[in-house]
Amino acid sequence: MLSEGIFQVITCGFPPLENRDKSLKVLAGHDFFGCGTLTKEETLRLADLEKRAVNDMFVILSDIWLDNEQIMEKLETVLDGFESVEIVPSLFVFMGDFCSHPCNLSFHSFSSLRLQFGKLGRMIEAHPRLKEQSKFLFIPGPNDPGPSTVLPRCALPKYLTEELQKHVPNAIFSSNPCRVKFYTQEIVFFRQDLLYRMRRSCLIPPSTEETDDPFEHLVATITHQSHLCPLPLFVQPIIWNYDHCLHLYPTPQTIVLGDRSEQKAFKYTGITCFNPGSFSDDSTFVAYRPCTQEVEFSAL
Repeated sequence: MLSEGIFQVITCGFPPLENRDKSLKVLAGHDFFGCGTLTKEETLRLADLEKRAVNDMFVILSDIWLDNEQIMEKLETVLDGFESVEIVPSLFVFMGDFCSHPCNLSFHSFSSLRLQFGKLGRMIEAHPRLKEQSKFLFIPGPNDPGPSTVLPRCALPKYLTEELQKHVPNAIFSSNPCRVKFYTQEIVFFRQDLLYRMRRSCLIPPSTEETDDPFEHLVATITHQSHLCPLPLFVQPIIWNYDHCLHLYPTPQTIVLGDRSEQKAFKYTGITCFNPGSFSDDSTFVAYRPCTQEVEFSAL
């Protein structure tokens, strides 16, 4: 406090990041992830199963425009490739947007989008090994159909997806963000063009002493803030009753940030964070092995 009554800030920084193990000890086994509290015996059993799950692989694609023929042909090429491997992926994660045009009030092609989801269902059905042995998780993007653009976003409307579900019973339509438990691991999927929005809302340029990579700055920001979208409400409205869905406490083992910016991966304080890139713009996607937390960048 200066003599003229002005409060001068000398240093401004993030809150300290709490180690996951330390958080879990303090919480005494209480579950913040939403999967229910596990007994010690159950946790040990799952840890043992996790060590053996070396062949499990997640294939993650973001920005799949179903109304674009070229994108659908590329997606079929990806499915063809994984159909022929010895052990098929255990999970495919398809993140929006699922349409090349924003599905807002001026969008009048919901019936055609429904048919395109049905076409995707038939495409998956044409790959019998994937249909039988893999699960398919669909997460809506920022411009996909829904009641509003506030976070968290609910799952895609049933009207659009029921044609696909006729062909792919293993399809799961989730909210955005979405949380997946892999044995003892906690994985968070979030589809939002977060890097652009965070940089646009930045008042002070981030320090470049340690790194000048914007994605690394983004990862450090959301993990220290323990929140997926620490933006002002006028930039990104949030439903307060469901704000806990965006919390990152205790820190999960993996955070997947679906973003239209380039592919990136960054391991920060034991947290594996990556962006699979835009499949529609750059034909990029990620093959992820959760057992070893290995991120394999892929592209057509």
